[in-house]
Amino acid sequence: MGNGLFAARKLVQNRKKFRWGKRDYRIRMLQLKLKTDPLEGAPMARGIVLQKIGIESRQPNSAVRKAVRVQLIKNGRVVTAFLPGDGALNVVDEHDEVIISGIGGSMGKSYGDLPGVRYKVELVNGVPLNLLVTGKVKKPKR
Repeated sequence: MGNGLFAARKLVQNRKKFRWGKRDYRIRMLQLKLKTDPLEGAPMARGIVLQKIGIESRQPNSAVRKAVRVQLIKNGRVVTAFLPGDGALNVVDEHDEVIISGIGGSMGKSYGDLPGVRYKVELVNGVPLNLLVTGKVKKPKR
């Protein structure tokens, strides 16, 4: 690698070439996030509940976190979504229409002690989940 008087072009070319060795740069330039993201870049997505599941939390915690498997309407992909709130599993039934959003973990990864869960349920049949859990509104019949 030169460092003479006319070496600027070679230094710039090398810097461009070596950037491809960095993982974040490669993902950003090839737009791999958009290609693999089930929500396809959108903040929220609508889906149908397929089944209710309990997920064991990671060490050092010990609990069974309640979640649901949701099939997205726009592309048919199946994702796991967390149900926040005490007793939220009793409110959500299979074949309900839910709206999910990202759970807020670091850089689109899973959140806290939930292995493989990247999304949370926001609305159930058009009603906010937290209002259903607290009992302020009733779930509408579909």
